[in-house]
Amino acid sequence: MRIRESEVTDESLFLSRREVLRLGAMAAIGGSLAGCPGAGEAEAASPKEAPSNAKLEGVLEAPPRFRVDDERTSYKDVTSYNNFYEFGTGKRDPAANAHTLRTDPWSVVIDGEVGNPGSVPLETLLAKHTLEERIYRLRCVEAWSMIVPWIGIPLGDVLKRFEPTSKARYVSFETLVDPEQMPGQKRSVLDWPYREGLRIDEATHPLTILAVGMYGHAMPNQNGAPIRLVVPWKYGFKSIKSIVRIHLSEKAPNTSWNDQAADEYGFYANVNPAVDHPRWSQARERRLGEFRKRKTLPFNGYGDEVAGLYAGMDLRRNY
Repeated sequence: MRIRESEVTDESLFLSRREVLRLGAMAAIGGSLAGCPGAGEAEAASPKEAPSNAKLEGVLEAPPRFRVDDERTSYKDVTSYNNFYEFGTGKRDPAANAHTLRTDPWSVVIDGEVGNPGSVPLETLLAKHTLEERIYRLRCVEAWSMIVPWIGIPLGDVLKRFEPTSKARYVSFETLVDPEQMPGQKRSVLDWPYREGLRIDEATHPLTILAVGMYGHAMPNQNGAPIRLVVPWKYGFKSIKSIVRIHLSEKAPNTSWNDQAADEYGFYANVNPAVDHPRWSQARERRLGEFRKRKTLPFNGYGDEVAGLYAGMDLRRNY
């Protein structure tokens, strides 16, 4: 059927995840807690739009290069219109069904071409890092986009702790497989688990983050709780959700949508308005919550930052 489209935790970390997220992201200056500036406030116009999950304290504002000035997409729109086939193929299905996902406890396996592999509790993974709020565009392949204040940590900083070897040329990711928690996996719409991958230079680029929250609060289940990838210059399907494994390899990994429909979804998936999807143009996009379309920006507007990664490549062939 083709559808289109452990290591041991230190005693000091025997805390609930919410407490770790609150305390583990302490600002470096004086060790004091600094609230996430403005996150979630503009979006909380009504109780229905206000985030109901745990507020993340101690989140630092990222440098200007990691923040766009566009008006943020409303929290309500971002959390009610999603692609997350593990909870259904309809855009409204994840918001309706993702309450079944249990995100605590949660561990991530990091293995492959690394000198220090292991299964790491999420709180341990986060404990050595300061959470940042980064306002990024995310462009979805179906010609819609959104502006989201993500909260996360640089993936490259995380990978360094596990000592990648000289053979580590690619990084792949896997989503949790548990049909009882993720009822969409009871259908063979994809070859589970959902898999994605990046080149090592893409994975360690400063723009690439592991996100654990948005709008000042912990990540909602339907948006990829408790930890997801955000690669803002690529189409949204590259930003894999609910990650349980990160694997470094010498060879390019298989990825879910490229395996499912290679003629429509390439490995690179860089936002390129000059390369159409076989069934629609990618030259224009509609911001989620808006009516009028706008021009799609090459590399989703991050060309100055990332175009050099692809120097000399044919971006029509390597789509």
